[in-house]
Amino acid sequence: MQALPFLSAPLLIARLVATPLRCVRLLPTRASSLPLRSTVVDLAVLAGHLLLYPTGISQERPLPRPAPHPAAGPPEGFMAPEAPQPVPGAPTMLPTEGRAHPPVLLLHGFIDNRSVFLLLRRSLHRHGWRHVEALNYSPLTCDLRKAAELLSRHVEEVCARTGHHRVDLVGHSLGGLIARYYVQRLGGDTRVRTVITLGTPHAGTRIAPLMSAHPLVRQMRPDSEVIAELSRPAPNCRTQFVAFWSEEDQVMVPATTARISHPDLIAHNVHVAGVGHLALPVNGAVAAGIREALASAETAEGAADAISVA
Repeated sequence: MQALPFLSAPLLIARLVATPLRCVRLLPTRASSLPLRSTVVDLAVLAGHLLLYPTGISQERPLPRPAPHPAAGPPEGFMAPEAPQPVPGAPTMLPTEGRAHPPVLLLHGFIDNRSVFLLLRRSLHRHGWRHVEALNYSPLTCDLRKAAELLSRHVEEVCARTGHHRVDLVGHSLGGLIARYYVQRLGGDTRVRTVITLGTPHAGTRIAPLMSAHPLVRQMRPDSEVIAELSRPAPNCRTQFVAFWSEEDQVMVPATTARISHPDLIAHNVHVAGVGHLALPVNGAVAAGIREALASAETAEGAADAISVA
């Protein structure tokens, strides 16, 4: 019984964060007030996240792969025309393969951890996503490429454990850049159906030049080798990209750097009004947009900057 207060702490903190969020709604709604409102919300999110941060330091323990029920069969009307034949020694395919949502892997931003996705993963679970995991990369990581290699190994492990052939990735800030590098430069498009980025510096950000002493921050600068690599041709990339961006994102300088502009990528840029950088992973409208993007079987090619969730 002594563990109950600790287990209920995330719910309590979420309520504490929600209180100032409700108060923010009383502020003026004119466009000129958006930066003020988004800053207040970001500060509230930061306060709550600092309390939650210790709960996400350790790497997440994945759930064991459940064995399929011997009597279980496909539902009426279910068709799997491309189902592979069983291979000796290969992982057993789960009953959900081909008709449930693919696994969703969540990637946090710079100097952060998986606790930032508490509300988002709860939203996904509530709406039918059963395989949602968050990957922590080491705070000592000094090369985005190394983090992308770690992601590659983790994706292969998730596919082997769940029986799904492909996964979806959701990355906040630096996490989105890691996901994109994996897909574009390491052949991850064979495994990744959709990459969703939240406030990710796709063209590099000019924020806080003094922080460029850290190698990861330098790799997020507009003139970095990583940004140059991502601008190279990516012919026949099979992954769909959805980039959420906000003009009130104070970490993205300029704000439009969080949009994807690449001739070879199927990319949709989603504008979110009045949401700051830290609030993107916890915003309800953004969560709804993420669910919609993940649930879409097909999307039109090219960019669609006119979409808005605000």
